[in-house]
Amino acid sequence: MYKPLALILGLSVLGAGCDRGGETVASLGTLEKDRIELTAESSEAVVGVFVQEGDVVLFDSMLIQQDTARAEAALVRARADEAVARSALVEAEAGPRQQQIAAARARLEAASSALNTSRLELNRMLSLIERKLASDNQGDVLKGRYDEALARVSEANASLDQMLEGTRSEEIDQVRSRHAAARATVRDLEITLDRATTRAPIAGIIEALPFEIGERPNPGATVVVLLATGRTFARIHVSEPLRTRLKVGSAAEIHLDGWPEPLPGKLRWIATTAAFTPYYALNQHDGSRLSYLAEVDVDPGIENLPVGVPVEVVFPGLVE
Repeated sequence: MYKPLALILGLSVLGAGCDRGGETVASLGTLEKDRIELTAESSEAVVGVFVQEGDVVLFDSMLIQQDTARAEAALVRARADEAVARSALVEAEAGPRQQQIAAARARLEAASSALNTSRLELNRMLSLIERKLASDNQGDVLKGRYDEALARVSEANASLDQMLEGTRSEEIDQVRSRHAAARATVRDLEITLDRATTRAPIAGIIEALPFEIGERPNPGATVVVLLATGRTFARIHVSEPLRTRLKVGSAAEIHLDGWPEPLPGKLRWIATTAAFTPYYALNQHDGSRLSYLAEVDVDPGIENLPVGVPVEVVFPGLVE
């Protein structure tokens, strides 16, 4: 009763290429393509879906469109703010206009004339007070007017000096910083508006479209899953004894059910850190061992390979 069972197990192991007596060792895994998940930048509603699952798309093809009304309004406002900041910067760098300087000189002349008038009136009043022809209160009023006129002259003179010296470098730097911030806001909103349209970063096949028109994905949610149309590879788990004898570039044969001949391949990458062997790669001998994740590229030119199917990969010449 036990002999047939042992015979069956022996044949199974030989078929998998895992015999300890010098047979080639098989590493188990699945056939894969590069898988890209494209995410939403905002929670705006989906207003356009331009592809279907299974479609083959080219690089930069439009896939999903989200509502842009809010982003467009914010961009218009930001561009207006940037225009105001740019005008302020141009004015600050150019300095006061000649018309402004002329107006400042005119204000100084008017203030000086008013000061002379106040001085004459005050002197005349003081003469009257000395002859007892006017009260001291009248003199105090004119003295206040004179002090006010003197202050206006000082103010007009300082304003003219400031215009003649031009805008200070500190003020120009502040205006320049405000303009740079306004430009950055415009650029940020332009990027936000552009990313409302999800485009294909590579040529590929649409695998999944989780959202439909009218739905609102959360920011960061996957809206398109894309399979690259480029290389196909086997992602496998290599046993610890075999890992020590493998190197990048090692030739491989990839076996999958229903395919008439083994697919030629080459080891492209193998992990340096071990992980526990997954459940589907366990067998009688390697159940408690560690394994190393590896990827084996299928030779170019082989098309229409089914992705996700189980495979066995052997490395000719390597035995365990």
